[in-house]
Amino acid sequence: MNRSIFNRLMVTLSLLCVWMSAHGETPTELPAYDYRVEQYRSGWNRLVPRYVKLQTGGLMGAVSVGTGWNYGRDHWETDFILGLIPKFSDDHARVSLTLKQNYYPWKVQLGNLPFTFEPLSCSFFVNVIMDRDYWVSQLDKYPNGYYWFSTRVRMNLGLGQRWTLRIPESRRKFHRSVSFYYEFSTCDMYVTSAVTNRYISFWDILRLSLGVKFQIL
Repeated sequence: MNRSIFNRLMVTLSLLCVWMSAHGETPTELPAYDYRVEQYRSGWNRLVPRYVKLQTGGLMGAVSVGTGWNYGRDHWETDFILGLIPKFSDDHARVSLTLKQNYYPWKVQLGNLPFTFEPLSCSFFVNVIMDRDYWVSQLDKYPNGYYWFSTRVRMNLGLGQRWTLRIPESRRKFHRSVSFYYEFSTCDMYVTSAVTNRYISFWDILRLSLGVKFQIL
């Protein structure tokens, strides 16, 4: 091989190696494949729950525990919550499942403190009682139109506020922040009852919930 051609080839290979090294690649790497793998991993990572919530009251049961995902610069949250309804006067306790969507339009930083305050939370959630004594459609044993609503599924609305304490990185073990919140909520059946019965006041259809949220990721 001509020496000048050999020298030019070596220079070209050297420049190629330098360029690929600067871009974090080697001649044996496949950029398209690596990109697809990263996209695949990030897609599965999005399915990992970001936080855990513990709550009492709020039309989800006497006590409830759930997990969920926050996104949209933490303005949006989607909760999946499991609640326990004690038996009270019934013969057994019951379990409820809730799918809840939350929206936090504003976040206020409290000076230089590691606290943030969210002055308004808006939520819509669907609650289902997991018990065969409750039904979605009216049973045949009742006259047609006797029950216009489902006893198993409830549509709910809620408004509240939240305070969040950020944990310093040097002290984090299991979570990076802790939030405390309250919420007033009501459901479709309560609202309809208040509209059709003047003896039911506005405060009679509201339910208070208190909760704590541990942000893990």
